[in-house]
Amino acid sequence: MAGRKVWSKSIRLVPGATASGSTQKVAEAFPKAFIYPFFLFHMLMFGVAGFLLAYGAQDAAFVYLHGGIAIIVYVVFYLVIFGRDQVQWMFINAALGIVGIYSQIDWILGLSGRHARDYPWYLHVVPVIYYVLYTFLLRQLVLDLTRSRSDPARRRLVEAAYVVVSLAVYGLALWKR
Repeated sequence: MAGRKVWSKSIRLVPGATASGSTQKVAEAFPKAFIYPFFLFHMLMFGVAGFLLAYGAQDAAFVYLHGGIAIIVYVVFYLVIFGRDQVQWMFINAALGIVGIYSQIDWILGLSGRHARDYPWYLHVVPVIYYVLYTFLLRQLVLDLTRSRSDPARRRLVEAAYVVVSLAVYGLALWKR
């Protein structure tokens, strides 16, 4: 019971903020100077570990156990920190960007002479989800660094630039392949 009260109070740091409501109000409750460095480093380490496990040992059960628990925890943190609307955008973007993500994983594997097609589809699930979570965090960082989160005109410009840069990186990876 006491744990629930502490959790409940931590979410109400900003009046009117809810996990499914205003993304900006929820995000403002957390210090960005801590969030981005912590999660970028932490998720990079878990993502690298998940990548190496998925494409190294090929023990799918352990890959899903290790990666699945971490992914669920990250999604919960994202919901609390960024809000439901932003996390929903992350999943929509991911669904639309599977080809780009696949090309990036193929490019990374290509550095060691392997290809994504050399592995069964189920081994790609954890690395793909880590990729989605990491690029989501990068997008949030760009929105905050450019101070465009609360400026609709600047936000549209920054998001358009983000899409163009992402497509250029994906295209370059496919072209170099």
